[in-house]
Amino acid sequence: MEDGPVKWCAGCGGYPVLTSVQNALPQLNYKKEEFVFISGIGCSSRFPYYIKTYGFHSLHGRGAPIASGVKIANPKLSVWQVTGDGDCMAIGGNHFIHLVRRNIDINVLIFNNKIYGLTKGQYSPTTPKGSITKTSPEGTIENPFNPGELVMGAQGTFFGRAVDTDMKLLQEVMIEGARHKGTSVIEILQNCVIFNNQVHSEITGKDVRDDNMIFLENGKPMIFGKERDKGIIFKDFKLQVVKIGENGITEKDLLVHDAKASCPNVHFMLARMTLPEHPVAMGVIRSYDCTVYEDLLNKQIEVAKETSKIKNVDDLLRSGNVFEIL
Repeated sequence: MEDGPVKWCAGCGGYPVLTSVQNALPQLNYKKEEFVFISGIGCSSRFPYYIKTYGFHSLHGRGAPIASGVKIANPKLSVWQVTGDGDCMAIGGNHFIHLVRRNIDINVLIFNNKIYGLTKGQYSPTTPKGSITKTSPEGTIENPFNPGELVMGAQGTFFGRAVDTDMKLLQEVMIEGARHKGTSVIEILQNCVIFNNQVHSEITGKDVRDDNMIFLENGKPMIFGKERDKGIIFKDFKLQVVKIGENGITEKDLLVHDAKASCPNVHFMLARMTLPEHPVAMGVIRSYDCTVYEDLLNKQIEVAKETSKIKNVDDLLRSGNVFEIL
């Protein structure tokens, strides 16, 4: 961590995220000088100042193209984009979906506090419909984005989710995301103690979290609940919550999580599960191995070098349609 002060509000959910990243990076087998953190604008985007790696504080919503350029120019680097729900899915939305569809090997951390914090409390693209904010005094009338839906719709290969209060899970998901070859998107449900305090309390509260969250583990049945007596099944083309022991339901009837599946249909349904009908899915929801943009690009460059008749600028200037001036 840098020597200067961390300029987040006391109690901000950014602090446990920062600590989780600091704990995760040493486990990734990169040298310190091989990490690069790129950000846009917002509270989350101060992140590069708070960690002793290379970094770049870019323009609002422009972290994705900067990070893409860094990774393509030097594929050996571990590149991280730190962004917020506004920076990433409003002004930066177009860059975000194209980064995901290209599957460039970048790790994207989305601080989702469902509000614009740096500019003092305006509603963001993920703010729940009907919320009273500085810019929606009568309640927002817009349907919010679900980051997981956007990732699946853009043909994403990795999507994980965790809350800022669970540093163990945060660290685990970050490590899996970093080891994934391709774009890893991790949605961090973060609290803004000033402008949207307790926005995630319905799933993070000690008295409700066991029943309102489900922690997915690849290859294991989907079980949750304070008594570990609830589960998820797939029936009538949708996910349904059942109670183990009722109506003949056993653990064998539950859906087994397959994060590696190529088809994203179940991952899409898991990412969009919400209360009160379903628990909110946590952990690695999708981790599918696919081709990576910069690898394919470098192969094309090598083929072009080997097969092209143009070897230098002089060859280029003398090729194609050439006019001879007499």
